[in-house]
Amino acid sequence: MTQLFDWQGDVGRKWARLHALTDRSFSGLTQQFLDRLEQMPADAILDVGCGAGELSLALSRLRPGARIVGVDVSADLVATAQHRAAGRGGVSFVLADAATWEPGSFQPDLVVSRHGVMFFPDPPQAFAHLRAIAAPGARLAFTCFRDRRLNPWTSELAALLPADYAAPFDPHAPGPFAFADDARVAELLVAAGWRNIRCEALDYAYVAGMGDDPIGEACEFFAEIGPAAPAIAQMRGTPAGDAFDRQLREWLAGHASAGLVAMPAAAWLVTATRD
Repeated sequence: MTQLFDWQGDVGRKWARLHALTDRSFSGLTQQFLDRLEQMPADAILDVGCGAGELSLALSRLRPGARIVGVDVSADLVATAQHRAAGRGGVSFVLADAATWEPGSFQPDLVVSRHGVMFFPDPPQAFAHLRAIAAPGARLAFTCFRDRRLNPWTSELAALLPADYAAPFDPHAPGPFAFADDARVAELLVAAGWRNIRCEALDYAYVAGMGDDPIGEACEFFAEIGPAAPAIAQMRGTPAGDAFDRQLREWLAGHASAGLVAMPAAAWLVTATRD
């Protein structure tokens, strides 16, 4: 389970430091998401859990006349996003929790999130708050992972972990797969006052490594990013860790081709409207 304080601390620092790699891992999803968002007119866009700012910055290029505000709980990620946005008008980043943030005169007519909403500790409250601060008729559009079994980059990796290091999996706890059940997501959004909920399945390639040593890069990536990272860090320097490293490299070799380590990934694109 990934909690708010994790993003405010070490997890946020790692994602900020490795933002180029995390953006690359989501690149196939990001483009599909942007293709859908391009069809949703908006003048004021709120990016929830904006991370290092990739989606906000891409939207600012698509909509140069729009005002875009990215919000994230990680000071390191917000600082990275602000640095990347230097000199670009119309886009800004705020250190805050979107579940309680008060935007003042800013009233978004489009609320977006690329894999940021699954970490809400209280999803009904958070979605109700986002609806309350959105403009009448506003659209909500976010992505989240589908079933963990459809995402071998994490399910197969978790199966490699020794039992002593494997964390229990709670499908509804805040974390990457909290919204894998589309029926539950729809129920949460309806309870929060959103309407016209639609969940569209998106498939893409999750890129973990590339270049001269894609397997080595993927090993380091999974040691820093993702649900297995805490266990991998805990095993480092132990006999169990050495055995796991060998298994990890063998597993990654099975997903390597032409200087690239990539594997299937499955997400939902969830859309809704505010009355």
